[in-house]
Amino acid sequence: MINKEAVYSTLTSTGLTHEQKLMGLAKHAENSLDVLKISDKMQYYFDNGSINDLFEGGAPYRPRYIMPDYDKFIKNGSEFLQITPPKDFDELIFALMTIYRHVPSITNFPVYLGNLDYMIDPFIEDLSDEEVIKKLKLFFNYLDRTITDSFCHANIGPKETRAGYLILEAESQLQNAVPNFTIKYDKDITSNKFAKKAIETSLICSNPAICNHKANLKPYGDGYGISSCYNILPVAGGAYTLTRITLTKLAEIADSVDNFMDDLLPEVIELIGDYMSQRINFLVEKSGFFQSSFLVKEGLIYRDRFVGMFGVTGVAEAVNTLLKDKNLVYGTDKEADDLAIKILDRVEMLVNKLDAPYSEVNDGKFILHAQVGLDTDIGVTSGVRIPVGSEPENFLDHLRHSARYHKYFPSGVGDIFPIASHVDQNKDALLDVVKGAFEAGVHYMSFYSADTDLVRITGYLVKRSEMEKFRNDEVVLQNTTHLGTPNYEVNHLEERKVRMAD
Repeated sequence: MINKEAVYSTLTSTGLTHEQKLMGLAKHAENSLDVLKISDKMQYYFDNGSINDLFEGGAPYRPRYIMPDYDKFIKNGSEFLQITPPKDFDELIFALMTIYRHVPSITNFPVYLGNLDYMIDPFIEDLSDEEVIKKLKLFFNYLDRTITDSFCHANIGPKETRAGYLILEAESQLQNAVPNFTIKYDKDITSNKFAKKAIETSLICSNPAICNHKANLKPYGDGYGISSCYNILPVAGGAYTLTRITLTKLAEIADSVDNFMDDLLPEVIELIGDYMSQRINFLVEKSGFFQSSFLVKEGLIYRDRFVGMFGVTGVAEAVNTLLKDKNLVYGTDKEADDLAIKILDRVEMLVNKLDAPYSEVNDGKFILHAQVGLDTDIGVTSGVRIPVGSEPENFLDHLRHSARYHKYFPSGVGDIFPIASHVDQNKDALLDVVKGAFEAGVHYMSFYSADTDLVRITGYLVKRSEMEKFRNDEVVLQNTTHLGTPNYEVNHLEERKVRMAD
């Protein structure tokens, strides 16, 4: 049944753009359907907050995250879009602008734009740096103004290219929330010059984040891309769905550590597996997406390269709750950190016992993801991060802590570090930090200058200036400003410990 009051509220809102209203009305319609079987027990855990489907809606009709093979598109063009293979840089930009408009996702916008430097580099040989940068800035501004959602991601690296360097230079001259960028970094492949340019750029405009290329080669080899916040997924495929277990909420109803580990975790994980399987089955068998999409027909995506992402969040508060009688704290006390390892070992084992339908690319299994959180997450810290205000004083201790937990999440996990403004004088020190962190086992990290307008909320970017407009009930362009503003406030993200690299 459609909630008419909610529909009317969306229709008459003065705080939403036309496009935001349209998407909101579509979500009301989708949620009026009842195609999934929600048992009483499953509903209990939804109501409790231990299970959360991250607003995917009542009837899945497109995959959550889609990762087209843009290289094939550039080589072959598209019959459906009436695009011939581009012959120069202008034609390439036009072709990409066109296809991005037709790649859906949970956000209704593309969440993955491809490895842009590799895609662009062959087309700029006859152009000067100044000409390329001018075109790139226009292209990036177009993306920022039309893909009005920060869960949109482009990749560069690991090899240095002229295009990659010019992309970073163009980005450094902008303050755009879209697209989110990540550089794939491998000390054996990526030049120090290229890596330091990426770090310098991130301190100016909070882009790019840095991915440990070697650590993320499993399970897809070189055929992976980073989408949305920081989701490691197979190119030419993606993710059907992402449902999470909020360990914080589960711990709150546990009467002991044993009850949590032996009774509640197995029950909830099995229920999430059943729920995601229902979503996948409906999407593949009933929705018509894979039967009708030109992306499938033209070989830009393949149904058998999609997976179901099993999200985990709130490790810190779950541990703190379970050990509250001992007054032990995650990120500070060894026993608390060791319990987190035991919990994740248990989660990994239980999730790997589940069978995931239509998930051939991951051997018929769901894949673990450290989910980054929601604007409604009060007292729930993203993934396996240490809560704001409890971070270790020593930057390296913080990184060593992260390294213990990143290995559990092959489909994405990361940490965010505000950097003191003056550190832009010392890119060598920050590069050493990156190298050491990745050697220790960190999979993904991002920097931003403590005084930049753009800040990372969980994995996406939002402007402080836009958040201020939203607080004043002004219409804002980016949907993610709606999500980022309350998240920034309720989780006190302005209090993140500012790090020094020297």
